[in-house]
Amino acid sequence: MTQTQSLKAKLARIGGDGTPALRQFALWMLDNLSLVAIHSIRGLARLAEINPNTVTRLAKELGYSGFDALRTDVQASLRLTDPSYGARARALREQSGDDAISALMEAHRTNTAELFSPENLEIIAGCIAPLLAARQVHSVGVRSCYSVAHYFSYVGAMAFPNFAPVPAMPGAIVDQMSMVSPDDIVVGITYAHYSAEVVNACEIARRKGARVLALTDSHASPIAKGAWKVLQLPMAGPNFMPSLTSAFLAAELILVEMASRSDAATGNVTAFEERIRSFGGYTDASLGNR
Repeated sequence: MTQTQSLKAKLARIGGDGTPALRQFALWMLDNLSLVAIHSIRGLARLAEINPNTVTRLAKELGYSGFDALRTDVQASLRLTDPSYGARARALREQSGDDAISALMEAHRTNTAELFSPENLEIIAGCIAPLLAARQVHSVGVRSCYSVAHYFSYVGAMAFPNFAPVPAMPGAIVDQMSMVSPDDIVVGITYAHYSAEVVNACEIARRKGARVLALTDSHASPIAKGAWKVLQLPMAGPNFMPSLTSAFLAAELILVEMASRSDAATGNVTAFEERIRSFGGYTDASLGNR
């Protein structure tokens, strides 16, 4: 029996023989389990039209120490079941605008807290020295994740000469990956549904002996297999696409850590900034165009 099946069986049992308040909420949860992953106690209580204390009581009746532990388990189980984007869109359509905004705010708070967990910060800290020492750092992402890969590559190259441009032209991913070496690091970014181009890029990188830093939604992700490091991105949220906020924040965390440890980063960023400004790339109202 899977984790989700076990939880639903417990909810069904409470829905049959629990107290009236617990019965009502347990049956509601059976039909709205995905909402548990992205809402607070008060948010769920408002949606289910129950007392907030009932949320906590049901979590304990299910065997959890509290609501946070229940929500963590639900988030993990939903990552494994991989609901379709269409199903997520239908669920969003069934919420009111206020509920959707509330869910979005709560999801961002939860995702950010999870990303800044001691375990994740330790993983990031372990990446910094190797990234600074790598011959080249490549970032690969397509579709929605291209924006994250481009941000990481572009901002990284301002400070660090070993950051390679993100592959963008047709066929460029395979071309670039075919030239990596064991001294390179490839940062792959994808989530369910996993982009075949990124999965293939990481496979080529591993075959060439390069280290793969996987920014992905699960340790079961295909790019996590054989990866040097895996940073599991918390991506819960009410939108029909998983939230990319944590992916951008993870990229920013890595770049901040790298810059804080690099003697050359300040000079490189200053030179980049002045070069672009001198050729009219920036319009600065306070300084004027130079």
